[in-house]
Amino acid sequence: MVKKFIDEESGKLIEEKVMNAITIDCVIFGFDQGRLEVLLVEHGTGISKGKWGLPGGWIKEDESIDDAANRVLRELTGIEDLYLEQLKAFGDPKRFPLGRVITIGYYALIKKADYDVKAGFTASDAKWYTMDQVKDMIYDHKEILSYSLKHLRNRVRQAPIGFNLLPEKFTLLQLMQLYQEVLNIELDKPNFRRKILKMKLLVDLKEKEKNVSHRAAKLYKFDPDIYKRLTDKGFNFEI
Repeated sequence: MVKKFIDEESGKLIEEKVMNAITIDCVIFGFDQGRLEVLLVEHGTGISKGKWGLPGGWIKEDESIDDAANRVLRELTGIEDLYLEQLKAFGDPKRFPLGRVITIGYYALIKKADYDVKAGFTASDAKWYTMDQVKDMIYDHKEILSYSLKHLRNRVRQAPIGFNLLPEKFTLLQLMQLYQEVLNIELDKPNFRRKILKMKLLVDLKEKEKNVSHRAAKLYKFDPDIYKRLTDKGFNFEI
């Protein structure tokens, strides 16, 4: 099968062969003002024109699946260089109305402040939605989102991937709000604070929040090198 793509060097539309009946769909999570959000795009062409769904596209015959996922996100939203993890294949025979198409799901975690999201190529718009704002989406994209959210909840309990959603400098309250929102639970503030600090994963920046109406809180950052050294010694991350 042949599809049109944007040539990154010339900016012109070119035709390239793609994998037959296999696509990529990506769930992009962000975190803002204490709420978990997902990035959706409005399709500008094809049978789903004017409808909203996850960023997705075809896999070129000469690229790996991971490369395809990164390219799709870059073309549709301008996002690149991010935490990206493969979920699984979604292959219900009726998931695509024009024939059998299997899609490989991915999910990504980004620091929203680091990216200026812009719709591009076949997407006419791109917007962030909180989980309760997500209504109708094309095909089986709500199923993919639901599966991705369950996977994220399991992963954040076992590995410190949640820090990919926070700004480089954050407060312990922001960190607790992140876990409460992702896991959909209430956490005891003193217990959470004590448990997190006991792990010794955070670097105290000796700084405090600025320009806030409440009492300024201390700022921390996550150091992946510290986490690696601890895991090499047998440390297990668990929330």
